[in-house]
Amino acid sequence: MDSLTSEVELSDEALSILETAHRFAADVLRPAGKELDELPDPADVIAPDSVLWTVHEKYRQLGVHQLGELGLFEPAELSLLLALINEEMGWGDSGLAVSLGAAGFPRNLAPLTGDPELLDRFFGPDSTSIGCWAITEPDHGSDNLTLTDPSFADSGIRANCIARRDGDDYVINGTKAAWVSNGTIADVAALFCSIDGDGGFAKGGVAIVPLDGPGVSRGRPLDKLGQRALPQGEIHFDNVRIPGRWMVVEPEAYAPMVEAVLTSANTYMGTTFVGLARAAYEHALEYARERVQGGRPIIEHATVQTRLFKMFARLEASRSLARRVAVMGAKGSMPIQYAIASKTFCTNTAFDIASDALQILGGNGLAREYPIEKLLRDARAAMIEDGCNEVLSIVAGSKL
Repeated sequence: MDSLTSEVELSDEALSILETAHRFAADVLRPAGKELDELPDPADVIAPDSVLWTVHEKYRQLGVHQLGELGLFEPAELSLLLALINEEMGWGDSGLAVSLGAAGFPRNLAPLTGDPELLDRFFGPDSTSIGCWAITEPDHGSDNLTLTDPSFADSGIRANCIARRDGDDYVINGTKAAWVSNGTIADVAALFCSIDGDGGFAKGGVAIVPLDGPGVSRGRPLDKLGQRALPQGEIHFDNVRIPGRWMVVEPEAYAPMVEAVLTSANTYMGTTFVGLARAAYEHALEYARERVQGGRPIIEHATVQTRLFKMFARLEASRSLARRVAVMGAKGSMPIQYAIASKTFCTNTAFDIASDALQILGGNGLAREYPIEKLLRDARAAMIEDGCNEVLSIVAGSKL
């Protein structure tokens, strides 16, 4: 771990937790991410003997997902600590970092059900359940998130997943797209869906839905360019019945919930992909110190020094932005444009730094025995997930 915290004040306890997170990223995430990335069939990523399950189990043992519930830190310090931990997870493997983050997504919404049995089953201290955020659809990706655009409330745009009231229950039909992170492995979903299907995306709701009951089926795991360690795939709902109390967000609160979740998710993405950018920079720096051309290490060549410095400057700029946004969120309501700025800037920067790192490695950067080509592929995926950067920029721009 580099001198991550030299410019901030964290308690000794927080620093100890951060060091543990770094060891987890180095010893568990990096080798597991490499192993999973090399599997030719994405179905093997979720096979019973896959290392993916070990990663999730060891992460649960780490206890990071429960830090906010322990009351050990003031909000600002907790937010900064979690941002630094996210950076470590992204440094270890960004695809697995996203999977681990998505696994706990329903956790904060589930108490709104007021259902002790549901809470104990999926979120109790002994639960091994994995969650997901099910919002993307076959015909609707980032447009599900454009809450500032008139199309968000256009009743002529029909959703692919619809819940209809039936007495005291809701009955859900339709499909969530192949891009649902953890969609192929999740036990429970925070399902963002249309209610009745006649009010566009704005007439939506959020339900906590177990995915092991009748009427739920899955598609084949998605075969992707990058973040291959992150299992993604379709979820199909065929007359899935849930109690009305599991619909924790009704239409009148749906748009504010989408904005709040998007703000949180984009903050997470910013800090996580700072970690990937840092990994790419560190690999390039190490290689430049060892690779000899023209009778001396290439780091002594002015062109390489200049490229490395530009990478360093962009890394530190993205790191500062991501951390500032993370701490802003702890101090109260944060305008969504800040979170989107963090996500778009940090993911774009991660891709640029990975590309520059590959250039420093030259032909070796293209070889799979070196980690840079994987980092480049993983970073490219980040510019689309959790809202593609172009659409997110439109949402943020409308808020200025």
